[in-house]
Amino acid sequence: MNAPIRCRLLLRALREPAHLAELDLPTWDRLLPQASQAGLLSRLAMLADDLRLTGALPAPVQPHLEAARTIAERQRHAVHWEARKLDQALGPAGMPVLLLKGAAYVLGDLPPARGRLFADIDILVPKAQLGRAEARLMLHGWHASQHSDYDQRYYREWMHELPPMSHIRRQSHLDVHHDLLPETARLRTRPDLVIEASTPLPGHRCLRLPCLEDLVLHSATHLFHEGEWGHGLRDLTDLDALLRLGMARPGWWSDLRTRAETLNLGYPLALALRYCHWLLATPVPEPVLVSSRQGLPGPPWPLRDALFLRGFSLAHADCALPGSALAGFLLYVRAHALRMPLRLLLPHLLHKALEKRRSESP
Repeated sequence: MNAPIRCRLLLRALREPAHLAELDLPTWDRLLPQASQAGLLSRLAMLADDLRLTGALPAPVQPHLEAARTIAERQRHAVHWEARKLDQALGPAGMPVLLLKGAAYVLGDLPPARGRLFADIDILVPKAQLGRAEARLMLHGWHASQHSDYDQRYYREWMHELPPMSHIRRQSHLDVHHDLLPETARLRTRPDLVIEASTPLPGHRCLRLPCLEDLVLHSATHLFHEGEWGHGLRDLTDLDALLRLGMARPGWWSDLRTRAETLNLGYPLALALRYCHWLLATPVPEPVLVSSRQGLPGPPWPLRDALFLRGFSLAHADCALPGSALAGFLLYVRAHALRMPLRLLLPHLLHKALEKRRSESP
């Protein structure tokens, strides 16, 4: 499919990295800001290295790629360090601690880790152990960021995670989850099954990695239930890399679909398969695409496509389609509507709007 999106330059670079050698300097002047703002410049640098293209690229481009590569490598080392610290803090408690998203990719040495940038570490612990986990993390220097009483209630009663934490000395950021979706979300899933299917991370006492199917499903759920789409393309490239890794396994597509049904996450999986195939040419078989969409609720697919393609186009101003700003707002509202029933959503949005207005008043 030929997607009506203006990120074609960035998308082609991701799909066909050998094409980077053909780009002239004016084209690089467009590509570098797009990739940087989308959180994908380090990934492009790694792709160029893999094909031994870096030395053949225009000289002014090479320092940008080198800097991006250096940042990604430093983050990789930092994540390994933080994982050891988390293991020291939570290991004695005897609870399973699952690494999620970027940290799981890096510690699991998975394909999406190549050039992956992220701002925080995500972990998942059993809900029954949440208070104990928070107490031990606080003893080891992690503390909740400043939040109002309302925000504390929002996280602790309605959400699937504690208020974001940061380390008082290292300033590392940590999100502690007890579920993949909020307590009040329309979809309900089974975090206990995700924990049960995880595997221990060698060399650590309590850290574990979700199975590959669950990494795919959590990444898809996170992407298509979030209201911030500036890094939507980056998250889609994570999914593309995970899906391509799984394809080497016999029965992968059947296993993935069955797992999605077990966890009640068929809808985000269908969206992930559609847009990975559409935008990144992920080789998803046509029967899999068709079967994944069958029986799903919601508006007609052309309306969904119009919304989500504009969401992905928010990667950079040069990529924006007509109506992208409105689509961004609608995706923000949609994310909250998926998280909370109307009786909670309307008072919440009103509260946040008044809070923002007060903060902006002189």
